[in-house]
Amino acid sequence: MSTKTGPQRYPGASRANWYQDDYPGSAMEVNVVVLHTTEGRSLPGYSGGSMAPNLTAVPDLAAKKLKWYQHFDIESSSRALANKAQGVETNTLNVCQVELVGTCDPKTHAKWKAAGQAHIYWPDAPDWALREVARFLAWMHEEHGVALSGPKAWPAYPTSYANGGDQRMSFAEWKGFKGVCGHMHVPENSHGDPGAIDFARVVKYAKDDLDLGDDTPPQTTPSKPSKPSKPTVPAFPGRKYFREGASNAHVLQLGKQLVKRGFGDHYKVGPSRTWGEADRLNVRDFQKSRKELRGDADGSPGPLTWRLLFS
Repeated sequence: MSTKTGPQRYPGASRANWYQDDYPGSAMEVNVVVLHTTEGRSLPGYSGGSMAPNLTAVPDLAAKKLKWYQHFDIESSSRALANKAQGVETNTLNVCQVELVGTCDPKTHAKWKAAGQAHIYWPDAPDWALREVARFLAWMHEEHGVALSGPKAWPAYPTSYANGGDQRMSFAEWKGFKGVCGHMHVPENSHGDPGAIDFARVVKYAKDDLDLGDDTPPQTTPSKPSKPSKPTVPAFPGRKYFREGASNAHVLQLGKQLVKRGFGDHYKVGPSRTWGEADRLNVRDFQKSRKELRGDADGSPGPLTWRLLFS
């Protein structure tokens, strides 16, 4: 898809190093985030933008926060991945790329530490830094529907370099992938960053931020009768699909579920693919019916509203 939908700027991100005017890139419907590490201690110059990602996160160690710099729109192709001829698309496929300033290399970490040079070693990143990354991924899930999941294997550097950990995706796997991965997982790329970042913890924090919880079905013991399984909750596609003028299958899916749950009173005919005032009012009625949602019953479906509606 070659259109941009939803917010294109991460809230609070600086545009002091904006490169899209010089390298316009391609518009795309993003459903993947790729995490990199810069292997440096400050904001890179990216050769004037010719090798830049969509965003860079620079640690402010004293304040215990990440300062975000945005270089391209969320849904404009950036330039931080290798893309070989006659292979598979990388930068221009469906990817928002994020560089984390710091290192994943234990030798570099040891050298900087010995020299007293403050930095983040991402395989052992402080909790606040992982929460800041998680907050960005939660925003990407909420606004652009990027799945809060990814590859199981995040091998440590240098094993991860040149696919030493057998973590790299095949062309077919990459084309079908949706979620969050590392530079080391992308085909046609030999780099091994971000190494053994604690991806499971980042995902947990992102879900906590959105109050999504753990979607893993409960285990039953052999000694007890098995209980009926919970209905499968479809992945929340993102807020961008439920805005004025939006027309897509997710609006129809939401409308049908509202009717099924008894919240279709404002439809004159029935739900459709086009988001309208009747949809908003029906969502608001559902939100008012749940104590978890009453405080923000504005009729705009977010991840928690979606999960409760389909549960």
